[in-house]
Amino acid sequence: MTQRALDSSGEQTPGPSRPAMIDAGAELDPVHPVELPPSGHRATGLTTAEVAERVARGEVNDVPVRSSRSLVEIVRANVFTRFNLIIGVLWVIMLFVAPIQDSLFGFVIVANTGIGIIQEWRAKKTLDSLAVIGEAKPTVRRDGKAAEISTHEIVLGDVVELGPGDKVVVDGTVAEADSLEVDESLLTGEADPVLKRPGDPVMSGSFVVAGGGAFTATKVGREAYAAQLAEEASRFTLVHSELRSGISTILKYVTWMMVPTAIGLIISQLVVKDNNFKDSVARTVGGIVPMIPEGLVLLTSVAFAIGVVRLGRKQCLVQELPAIEGLARVDVVCLDKTGTLTEGGMDVTEVRPLNGSDEAYVHQVLRSLGSSDPRPNASLQAIIDAYPAGDTGGKEAEAGWAVTDALPFSSARKYSGAAFTETDGTSSAWLLGAPDVLLPEGDPTLDEIEHLNQQGLRVLLLARVPSGELDAPDAAEGDVPTALVVLEQRLRPDAAETLKYFAQQNVATKVISGDNAVSVGAVAGKLGLAGAENTLDARKMPTDPDDMATAMEQNAVFGRVTPQQKRDMVAALQSRGHTVAMTGDGVNDVLALKDADIGVSMGSGSEATRAVAQIVLLNNSFATLPSVVAEGRRVIGNITRVATLFLTKTVYSVLLAILVVCTQVEYPFLPRHLTLLSTLTIGVPAFFLALAPNKERAQPHFVRRVMRYAIPSGVIAATATFTTYLVARHHYAGPGALEAETSAATLTLFLTSMWVLAIIARPYTWWRIALVAAMGLGFLIVLVVPWLQDFFALKLVGTTMPWTAVGIAVAAAALLEFSWRLVGRRFGA
Repeated sequence: MTQRALDSSGEQTPGPSRPAMIDAGAELDPVHPVELPPSGHRATGLTTAEVAERVARGEVNDVPVRSSRSLVEIVRANVFTRFNLIIGVLWVIMLFVAPIQDSLFGFVIVANTGIGIIQEWRAKKTLDSLAVIGEAKPTVRRDGKAAEISTHEIVLGDVVELGPGDKVVVDGTVAEADSLEVDESLLTGEADPVLKRPGDPVMSGSFVVAGGGAFTATKVGREAYAAQLAEEASRFTLVHSELRSGISTILKYVTWMMVPTAIGLIISQLVVKDNNFKDSVARTVGGIVPMIPEGLVLLTSVAFAIGVVRLGRKQCLVQELPAIEGLARVDVVCLDKTGTLTEGGMDVTEVRPLNGSDEAYVHQVLRSLGSSDPRPNASLQAIIDAYPAGDTGGKEAEAGWAVTDALPFSSARKYSGAAFTETDGTSSAWLLGAPDVLLPEGDPTLDEIEHLNQQGLRVLLLARVPSGELDAPDAAEGDVPTALVVLEQRLRPDAAETLKYFAQQNVATKVISGDNAVSVGAVAGKLGLAGAENTLDARKMPTDPDDMATAMEQNAVFGRVTPQQKRDMVAALQSRGHTVAMTGDGVNDVLALKDADIGVSMGSGSEATRAVAQIVLLNNSFATLPSVVAEGRRVIGNITRVATLFLTKTVYSVLLAILVVCTQVEYPFLPRHLTLLSTLTIGVPAFFLALAPNKERAQPHFVRRVMRYAIPSGVIAATATFTTYLVARHHYAGPGALEAETSAATLTLFLTSMWVLAIIARPYTWWRIALVAAMGLGFLIVLVVPWLQDFFALKLVGTTMPWTAVGIAVAAAALLEFSWRLVGRRFGA
């Protein structure tokens, strides 16, 4: 344990330099000062009347917990986009100069925007309801009684109780401290916990790692330090989303291409060609609108939103939306054993006295140790259950043993302890913890313990130590081993299947625990973890990051890991290019959870772990993780597929416009034609494909992967379509020639686009085949139903040109197959 040094008077001497803002943040409110209880007195808290008075003054912790965007932000994000503005202006123009058929694209955009708002609103409601379920409720003393309340109900001057794993929710001053150690690393960067005494400041955003106590709230609401940090960083920007940033990059390039092309098209159609003005405007708009991949952003938002709703039904709270994507990219999962592979509770199976110790006396010591800690961890709770104390209450131990000193368990120390005055007046001091930490290397007792560890049992050593400072660095020196406490851990019934799933998905699993490495390896072996026999004691772990990364890749199970080492292990794996997910539920996991690419916390875990994790499993089921991974893979894999559809349209639209400008011919399409094609070959099928199951692990370089296929597909589609159009211009003549030429070009473009859809829909399933067939049938109906022919201005004239259009489309399909296979062989699928 690291703490500030004490001077001869017992007062703290100044510790390492810390930001001035930390000290300033703990000053008492100058207008309404908060009175601290006298040292040694238990603070009773505010009265109901005092609480009401402070609420009336607005001195309440009213900072909203933002789990999602507000409705106003959702509407703004979906409506006020760059492309909606462009399309909106074009839509208004078309409403004045062309039939309603040529304005259909505007109604499609309205529908798309509405769908996006509704889906994200559904996701918001799911997130908010789950956030309420998973919300931490601090214990506050009011009217002399302790009760749990919501964080936003805390008022200035409230006395808030603290225990291991509790997060400090507002700024305050310590009123009571019982070996209280607070980790402020998330605020100051200092990794070592700080010992707190009455009168010391505590900052919101820090958390308790050992001991307990209470503090008086001195700053609440937006004045609290953590709230000030939250103002600077929205939750929606904390996790990097390659998908969203990639789409933003694509849209940026599309805008650059679109602007000069559109200007050239406008000049070509309105100035150079001496046509009917309204028809020229309609064809100009028809060339600009399909350049915009407007549905791509919508589908991405919808896919994320539906993913949140689906996971919400499985009691999985996604605190940051892009975390769904992040977990899909993970190739290494680091698991904490306790609470992940095993359930939180344990059972004492045996107590083995050592060195001739009296068994009844050992039981008495264990009973008293259980009574000494008001906030026992899982191991000590198992001992309390096996050896319950009497109803003497407070700090009086069983049979008159009085507690004179207590040392809470710390994951850094690996042991806890207590000192007593026994019934006969003698004093004794005891430590309970990891045998390989308390015993010197080579001690014969370790061989017996090793045998138990190999069976997957957890072993604690009870040792008597000379009276002195229990929290001294050398407290364990000269200890006398008194007994071994053998604990059996309860395996999670769903853990084996989950580990099997990760193995099948080529995701490496690393078990990182503070327990004995051999014991952890045995537990992992029982669950079928591949490489469970490759264990490493973290005390022998190299400190060099590169050597540590090698050790991490070569071994699967790590024991006796300190919280700082967990953090270093995550960094070491990331240095080798791995995308790392970390699961945990205890305060010793917080630093690693924060630094991992994706942090996953159990719902029953400490408040601190839930606060820093991107994903919280509210049902505490490790088996939910495969669902999260699958949802992420579905989102990314499918968006990559449908993005190719949208960008193929953008490429062929831009290229067609350039060809029209260069050859000085009429643009072949009206907006209604491309609205029909976009709906049948992109819009409707993309919606279904985006929500389909997809188990492929997400690959990096989203933009490059999409453009490798979209560019050749768009070039082939544009070339084939323009070729058909030029051939048709030489074939047809007289009145109605332009409509016949447009119909032939539309047929080629539809068939070519359908082949792109058919390639993207692979591997085929019955519903994918039905989807492609339904889109083809829809176009056929338009061609044969007279009133639809008139509505969409599509009528094939003669037989020669339509069959020529089909032949050109078949050649284009063959080129598409060749180009996709060439790209696949050269760059990988």
